[in-house]
Amino acid sequence: MPRSIHAPHLSRPSRPRRRRAPSSRVVVVGDLVLDVVLAPVRALESGTDVPGRVALRQGGSAATTARWLARLGARSTLVCSIGRDPEGRALVAALEGDGVRVRATRVTGERTGRIGVLVVPGGERSFVTDRRAADRLSPADLSASTFRVDLVHLPAYSLLGAPLGAAGRRAIELARAAGASVSLDLSSVGPLLADGRSAAMALVREAAPDILFATGVEAEALLGGRDLTGLTDVAQIAVVKLGRAGARVLARDASGALAFDVATAPRHAVDTTGAGDAFDAGFLVAWLTAGAGERNRPAALHRAVLNGHKAAARQLGTPRQELPL
Repeated sequence: MPRSIHAPHLSRPSRPRRRRAPSSRVVVVGDLVLDVVLAPVRALESGTDVPGRVALRQGGSAATTARWLARLGARSTLVCSIGRDPEGRALVAALEGDGVRVRATRVTGERTGRIGVLVVPGGERSFVTDRRAADRLSPADLSASTFRVDLVHLPAYSLLGAPLGAAGRRAIELARAAGASVSLDLSSVGPLLADGRSAAMALVREAAPDILFATGVEAEALLGGRDLTGLTDVAQIAVVKLGRAGARVLARDASGALAFDVATAPRHAVDTTGAGDAFDAGFLVAWLTAGAGERNRPAALHRAVLNGHKAAARQLGTPRQELPL
């Protein structure tokens, strides 16, 4: 009887596993505050009351950007100052629950900052600011090791006031010393221009951000009506957020100047709070992912803007959670 012969088992050659690129490391310096949101269903009437919603939520431009950076996959750290109170503890816990590493200085004798946010029908907002502990971050609270990252982001609030303004400038120094890029968001016309346009321009010029974010109104206010290309005098890349109209990108390098618009689908929103901060996070994650040799090219900048709008749309479409105290 012939013997059966078994062919040896031949294993398929294993495919080399693709290594995932390490997540970008980003530090955000600035405010973590309690938002007290008032959203009337119709116009306010003097001397009487109207129905609506009153909510307590995590606020702060810096904190919202840090939250979205973490949600989009970056290793996100927020450097901030809060009061020694239940509000501060709840705000830190909420951010840590989203994956943000929080380096909070707890200030004795000052309560955690609060922002009153009035959201009128249609989504436009007005603010009443009571920043308290949010402005008490000082240069002595910063550790050089914290800033050994890929990028440091600041809202313009972090360059204003005392001692916060000094801490913001120190953060930029530590970022530059570590080889990190710097991005800056103009944030709000009122605080930015409180000491005049010349002072505001000097502040931005001193920061010398690699990326400057601004709304159309903020950009025009800073430039005094001059052409938006003037933003590239103070930043290598300027991204002007135009709301429903999309965004305009302006850049300069050794080969010359670059300017183009990115159109996006308009979205209806009943509350636009935080959308600009989410946009910053989306743009930065895509920009950093592109790699040093590609990120300043038109295609990479275009993708970054689209990623920013996608993050802003998620902010607009995500139900806002009440802050548990």
